[in-house]
Amino acid sequence: MGTLVAVGAPALAKSGAGHARSATAITQVFGDGIRLTAVAVAYDTPIQGTNLSPASFQVEGRTVTGAFTSTSADPADRAASGHFVIVTLSPADTNALLAEKITPPGDNKTGATPGSSAGSNGRGGPGNAGDIPFYDTTYKLPRATLFQTGPLETIHDQRVAASNTALTTTMVKNPIVDDFRQLEFHDAKTGKTLRYNLFVPKGYDPKRTYPLVLFMHDAGATSDVTRTTLYQGLGAIAWASPQDQAQRPAFVLAPQYAEIIADDDGHTSAMLDTTIDLIEELASRYSIDRRRLYATGQSGGCMMSIAMGIKFPDFFAASFLVAGQWDPALVKPLVRQKLWILVSQDDDKAFPGENAITEVLARNGAKISRATWDGTWTAKQFRTAFDKIDAQGSPINYVTFAKGSVIPPGASTAGASGHRNTWRIAYTIEPIREWIFRQHR
Repeated sequence: MGTLVAVGAPALAKSGAGHARSATAITQVFGDGIRLTAVAVAYDTPIQGTNLSPASFQVEGRTVTGAFTSTSADPADRAASGHFVIVTLSPADTNALLAEKITPPGDNKTGATPGSSAGSNGRGGPGNAGDIPFYDTTYKLPRATLFQTGPLETIHDQRVAASNTALTTTMVKNPIVDDFRQLEFHDAKTGKTLRYNLFVPKGYDPKRTYPLVLFMHDAGATSDVTRTTLYQGLGAIAWASPQDQAQRPAFVLAPQYAEIIADDDGHTSAMLDTTIDLIEELASRYSIDRRRLYATGQSGGCMMSIAMGIKFPDFFAASFLVAGQWDPALVKPLVRQKLWILVSQDDDKAFPGENAITEVLARNGAKISRATWDGTWTAKQFRTAFDKIDAQGSPINYVTFAKGSVIPPGASTAGASGHRNTWRIAYTIEPIREWIFRQHR
């Protein structure tokens, strides 16, 4: 420790200044879930960022990848100096992911969980619409223990000496997630109560109108913990990011369903009508443009999006359908709608299901553009591919990920891997979000 201090200390710095006051765990949501990705350390004197080194910090059980100064515990407030040092951690660490799976009681042998292949309806699905499943996923509290193993330079040319005292996080900051409000809707029409997350555009001005995006999670995120749908992936988070909101200010609605909302037998729960009623209530309370309501969902949420489009064909201006299927005999009302459909060729249920749906739509006069993309592409490659299919000007675009291209290296291609990995990538493709917002009813 003494050697680190001697080597790392600025030549002209004075010793004995300041100390760390507290630490905040910082999370980030990825396509496959929320991870602990940084620790913000608060100091009682401003730290100089010029000579700051990640080698000056260690975090138990984690890989430190960087360090920079900030004016707050938010990494977005990065600055040349500040009272906070943001210590970044590798999201690839095995313990970075905060989701934890729980084995259902009395089912240690099969380990059947919502969204698995051992569903209660006997057809390989998650259960029947309206069922309240075992909630198989929990999210542990982000927590980290940090050591300042090297000296830091303050803006007053003094030194914050290294210390062997552990600093454990006592607060949590969840960028973007924390911008959503957790609320409940009591539907007088159906008698149902629905928990939901609502993002209201920053600087909301009731004198102007805003679009609204509805995101509906898959069966695996079924829970009575309201934030679960925000923790699970990017389906809601992507639309509320500072970058997206700067270009496309919008409300983002992410219901948290405590029951299975759609099943493989073509049934939906009463939450279909309750969700529509919630949107109507929000549109009456806020300045929301009813001509620019958009729906999206993954797996079960995709199925619910399709069912909504069938029952209320004039409600949404466009839908982004990710890794779902439905009875093709029922989808004719979608013919005149604006749809972006995305599925992996490795998905043994949704891929043939979407093929059947688009065949019905095409037979009934729908103009459909088709393309096969590679799930490993860069953002630039996705943009190029998007521009090519978008130039055809079709109201329905059907894109499939090439076989094997969405499966992470070393992962199995069996079961629902192609299914889950479709939505891991889907909401990272910004041009599709742009396309959705271009559509008006």
